[in-house]
Amino acid sequence: MMQHLLLIEDDERLGALVVEYLTDAGFQVTHALTGADGLACVHDASNVIDAIILDLMLPDMDGLTVCQKIRATDNTPILMLTARGDAMDRIVGLEMGADDYLPKPFEPRELLARLRAILRRGISAHTSAPADALHFGRLSIHPDAREVHLDGRLCEMTSYQYDLLMVLVERAGRVLTREFLIEQLKNQSLEAFDRSIDVHISRLRAVIEDDVKNPKRILTVRSAGYVFAKQQD
Repeated sequence: MMQHLLLIEDDERLGALVVEYLTDAGFQVTHALTGADGLACVHDASNVIDAIILDLMLPDMDGLTVCQKIRATDNTPILMLTARGDAMDRIVGLEMGADDYLPKPFEPRELLARLRAILRRGISAHTSAPADALHFGRLSIHPDAREVHLDGRLCEMTSYQYDLLMVLVERAGRVLTREFLIEQLKNQSLEAFDRSIDVHISRLRAVIEDDVKNPKRILTVRSAGYVFAKQQD
C-alpha cells in the first residue's frame, strides 16, 4: 500500500516541488498551506497519515504550536523544516515532539532519506517476529507492538524516543555515552547530535518516570552518560 505523507508548508513553489519529488518516489502526498489546514488533515478520521513534514514558519500559527497540537493526540512521525538556523529552534522542536529536523535549503534526496528513516521503524514493527515483553518493575515493553506500558497504561512517545529507550534497555545496567547513543541512532535520525540526545532523554523521562527531577529508570552518570536501571520498583 502506498504510504501517505502530509506536507504542511506555506511556500507553494517549494511545496509543489516536494510533492512532485515524493510522488515520483512512490508516496501519496497531501499538501496543506496553513497550520489549521494541516491540523484538520491530521484530525480527519478518514485520513491515514504515515508521516508529517512540517514547516516551522507558517502564516497562521507557529510550526512548533502545530507540532505540539499534533503530539497532544497523535504519534505520527514528524519531520520539521525551517529556514532559520538557530539551534534553539531545533532543540525546542525536538522538545515539542518532532522526530527529526531538516534546515532549508535542503537536497530532496536528504529529505527522502530522513523520511524513509522515520518510516522504516514503523514498518519493521509490523514485519519483525513477535518478541516477549520486557519487564522492569512497573514498566513493561512490548517490542512486537513497539509499545511501552507503565502500571498497565500505554505510554505515548515518538518513534525516536522508543528507539532511544530500546538502546538503553538492551544494555540495562551499562553506562552509555552520548556519542554511543548517537552512533546507535544515526540511521534513524541523521540529525542526531550531542544536545538533542539530552532533549530526548528529558522527554523520555517525562513519559516513563514518576518524578522527572528524581529519575529512577534512566539515570544520569555525570561526565559519562546515561544508564537504564536494571532494578526498578
